[in-house]
Amino acid sequence: MGIRSVLAKPFAAYIANQTSQWALNGAASQRKTFLNLIESAKSTLFGKDHDFAGIKTYADFKQRVPVRDYEALKPYIEKVLHGDADTLWKGKPEYFAKTSGTTSGTKYIPITKESVPNHINNARNALLSYVHETGNGAFLDGGLIFLSGSPELDEKAGIKTGRLSGIVNHHVPGYLRTNQKPTYQTNCIEDWETKLDKIIDETITADMTLISGIPPWAQMYFDRIVARTGKKIKDVFPNFSVFVYGGVNFEPYRAKLFDTIGKQIDSIETYPASEGFIAYQDSQKAEGLLLLLNSGIFFEFIPAEEYFNEKPTRLSIEEVELGKNYALIISSNAGLWGYSIGDTIKFVSKNPYRIIVSGRIKHFISAFGEHVIGEEVEKAMKFTMQKFPEVELVEFTVAPNVAPAEGMPHHEWLIEFANLPNDLAAFSLELDNNLRQLNVYYDDLITGSILRTLKISVLKKSAFIEYMRSLGKLGGQNKVPRLSNDRKIAEELSSFFLQ
Repeated sequence: MGIRSVLAKPFAAYIANQTSQWALNGAASQRKTFLNLIESAKSTLFGKDHDFAGIKTYADFKQRVPVRDYEALKPYIEKVLHGDADTLWKGKPEYFAKTSGTTSGTKYIPITKESVPNHINNARNALLSYVHETGNGAFLDGGLIFLSGSPELDEKAGIKTGRLSGIVNHHVPGYLRTNQKPTYQTNCIEDWETKLDKIIDETITADMTLISGIPPWAQMYFDRIVARTGKKIKDVFPNFSVFVYGGVNFEPYRAKLFDTIGKQIDSIETYPASEGFIAYQDSQKAEGLLLLLNSGIFFEFIPAEEYFNEKPTRLSIEEVELGKNYALIISSNAGLWGYSIGDTIKFVSKNPYRIIVSGRIKHFISAFGEHVIGEEVEKAMKFTMQKFPEVELVEFTVAPNVAPAEGMPHHEWLIEFANLPNDLAAFSLELDNNLRQLNVYYDDLITGSILRTLKISVLKKSAFIEYMRSLGKLGGQNKVPRLSNDRKIAEELSSFFLQ
């Protein structure tokens, strides 16, 4: 047993105890966070514009601070980008996390000195929670790989700017640097496929014990190793025991990923975003991710069906209900106020507060009023695959077809299989029935002959990789939307249909 694993266990016990104290008093943690945020920012431009000095309660806050997306907050961010201090938060940000926005072009999300620990400490605590619960700390002594963006940073108004994963790379604790893979130089390679080959060169003979990355790109890494060696991943990395992921639902990828590995291993789900580290899986036994209520972020929740209303209901943590779909709104010590990050979540526990990520507020299909969301299509696929165990999935996306060349309107599922179902027609019908059970509006449209049952379009091998390559978004944290309310992605993928 190595020194890292030995020292990690008492530290993990300490962190677990601290976490338990605030997690079981979530409402009090949020009230304290809220008051600290308002007090800290009352002298900023945003604080003065919104009378933070007069805010004493959450009700006061809702009256003064509207819900905003990036586009609405952009005038303030532009001031920071031009060098202004004390705009959204005291002083200037330490970093800008640069992301690709679908409507706003490139987005620059501030990260302040006060918000850096939110990103770094919670990534650490996710691992320590696992160590404390399972007693497995041995992975800390082996090779740790984090599939991330380039750590090379530019500057905007004297502020270091880059991808979140690249920024975080600069804050990896020194005691993990010696066994972190890949090297800094390799992480700086921009071209994903060149970078991936170099990562394999550096790791294929190493004792890899923890691998972290979004599932589709981890799968690509594994597939290339298998192609080089002819071996399962467990035979290349016999001590590989922990997979850390975030950004997408793991379930559609689980079967193929573990088949490629050749054994079941533990996984830890995290919910990091450029706007803040929101939640992480604190238990291998309990459902959901622990919402981080004591980490410089004040959370609000809007019932998803009200999100586009002129005056939607805004709820604090004390007012949420289990099983209800909410749009997630944050205010933070990064200087984001009433900020909609675009995700929807559901609570699966209130003691402590645990969530699942149910989708994106703008990713849905409602061509006929059905409002099918990401969580529903992923559950329908999961339930269907349970009845067709031979099926292995690579990736899929769903789009409406309101004016097909033949037949009635329908939902089109564009799917890349690693292993096709033995009976595609039966698989398709089971998938449709599962979605009908999950969404009553979709069921009504099928029953009323407004829509026909869904159609599966099978895609060629590597279709999604080729599609992402064509967009210049291969690798890193880039991912294909699970569903959309238009045909743009479906039309781009039509050239990859399996004839």
